[in-house]
Amino acid sequence: MAFQERGISLSEMMPPDELSKVRIDKWLWATRVYKTRTLATEACKAGHVKVDGKAVKPSRVVLSGEIVSATVGRIHRSLKALVLIEKRVGAKILDQYVEDLTPASEYDKLKVSAPMPVFNHSKGKGRPTKRDRRVFDQFNAESLDG
Repeated sequence: MAFQERGISLSEMMPPDELSKVRIDKWLWATRVYKTRTLATEACKAGHVKVDGKAVKPSRVVLSGEIVSATVGRIHRSLKALVLIEKRVGAKILDQYVEDLTPASEYDKLKVSAPMPVFNHSKGKGRPTKRDRRVFDQFNAESLDG
């Protein structure tokens, strides 16, 4: 704030090439690909984030126009960086900063997946017995096979 009072802008203080550098983990968080920056960092370390088909480290710099592939849950998202940002923006204005190249078939995977069946154990019945556990395990095995 003191810089603005003196009439000095941020662009005068930092070299122009510094303003165009954004870490990929920060960019993934800012563009709402991952919910937290920590998740974005862990995804990079695990090899779930790729640029030009190569896994990248969280500290890699994103360039404008690059296509970033990220695995988020069960889907593989492809995004093109239009404008580099460091601060998280609202979902409504996200289109100005990133272009989503993900095919619709990837998003359909989320709709197709069936919810896991739930084994109901009545409250107040107490701790499940050994027999209850066997029934529960058999129920889960059948639901995973089918």
